[in-house]
Amino acid sequence: MAPVFEKFDAGLKRSLPEGAVLLQEGIKSGKLLILAEGRVEVRRGETLVAVIDEPGSVFGEMSALLDVPHTASVVAVTPVTVYVFDDANAYLRSDPEVSLTVARVLAQRLNTVTTYLVDIKRQYASHSNHLGMVSEVLASLVYQQRAAFTPGSDRQPDPNM
Repeated sequence: MAPVFEKFDAGLKRSLPEGAVLLQEGIKSGKLLILAEGRVEVRRGETLVAVIDEPGSVFGEMSALLDVPHTASVVAVTPVTVYVFDDANAYLRSDPEVSLTVARVLAQRLNTVTTYLVDIKRQYASHSNHLGMVSEVLASLVYQQRAAFTPGSDRQPDPNM
């Protein structure tokens, strides 16, 4: 993504100190962040997902594109400089080059995860216990389509749950 840095407005560039929370898991901010310099940790709950210091790394795109809260927190582990787009969807609609770059980043992530999942499926295909179900579970997760809406229930919540 580095070549598209040239087109970003310098006013979008923000410097943040070590320890700054760039995105908070469970919050829907609508922001898209692009790392210019520094190092961040991506955490889901207490689990460290990744440590990232690659300029051009994108954060917040899943939340923005899926219209859901952030699935992980992004925290600066060194002072960082990021480009901040407060309305990710509006920005992505306005700049096809950046949108295509974000799509390629997401496609690469999906390719990596799918490759890993195929390996897991092969490893556990012959297991007769719950590990043998890995194939079915992964297929349902990977190819699940999001419905346009989620119908609710008119029933009262079950007090036993």
